[in-house]
Amino acid sequence: MPGTRIAALGHYQPDRVLTNDELAGMVETNDAWIRQRTGIATRRIAAEDETVADMATAAAGKALAAAGLAPSDIGMVVVATCSARDRCPSTAAQVARRLEIPSPVAYDLNNGCAGFCTALASASHSVAAGAARHALVIGAEKMSDVTDWSDRSTCILLADGAGAAVVSAQPDGAADEDQDGIGPVEWGSDPSRGDMVRLLDAWQPRFAQEGPAVFRWAAAELPALARRACERAGLAPGDLAGVVTHQANLRLMEAVLGRLDLAEDVVIGRDVVDSGNTSAASVPLALSKLVERREVEPGAPVLLLSFGGGMSWAGQVVRCP
Repeated sequence: MPGTRIAALGHYQPDRVLTNDELAGMVETNDAWIRQRTGIATRRIAAEDETVADMATAAAGKALAAAGLAPSDIGMVVVATCSARDRCPSTAAQVARRLEIPSPVAYDLNNGCAGFCTALASASHSVAAGAARHALVIGAEKMSDVTDWSDRSTCILLADGAGAAVVSAQPDGAADEDQDGIGPVEWGSDPSRGDMVRLLDAWQPRFAQEGPAVFRWAAAELPALARRACERAGLAPGDLAGVVTHQANLRLMEAVLGRLDLAEDVVIGRDVVDSGNTSAASVPLALSKLVERREVEPGAPVLLLSFGGGMSWAGQVVRCP
């Protein structure tokens, strides 16, 4: 089967910036405590009438334009989200309608914060199998809709935004090492720990998690998962030019990455500082920003690593456009 690549990326964030000092007026907390515990300084919050589909469409439109493709070129639209209010039609179908994509397969995928990497792998497999020539893969969340603003342990984390990637088949005859390839996925879940990160009450959901347990699990398990994703791509962690993990908590990210023997000049996505935890949107949002700022060279290998509700995980090495 042909290889696949990320042809282009795009992202979107709402205008409103919510600071730590503003949160201190809502719950018992302060800027120093939030920064020490999470590394977060600010986060973006969508307007009341701004939907997951609005943000997903904005990010996807930018990725489509950057890829130089017409809407009719897209054969698949996948949106990773756990916060969309609409069950049917799917957010993916709404994005396809707004972008005037004529007849794609369109569906939403809910794998919590691991959603984008899961959707990226699923779309990559479909493109490699010939089910679509080009796919739009989007992570989009309005976590402010499911935030318990009285819970200081979680309301300081969550935020809104979207990131998108165009997944395309490799050009015929292209050498894999010269292209923006998508490596084999390392994915799975531990259903016995499924209640560690969750949305409570299906019709008026609110986010809840066992924070210390999640931290311990991620710090213990993610380094090995990252190494396996690298091995599947034929690389060692030291070969990576960049790493973008789920932007959950800066302290947790540093604990995980400190165990990977990365190169001294590796670029780490730290978008959590300015954008907070945007669940399934966090990996594509951070990756799109790194590529836009040219902090990683075209074709450079970047590890994507995500984890979340389930407890689910997914990760792969990609080469940047």
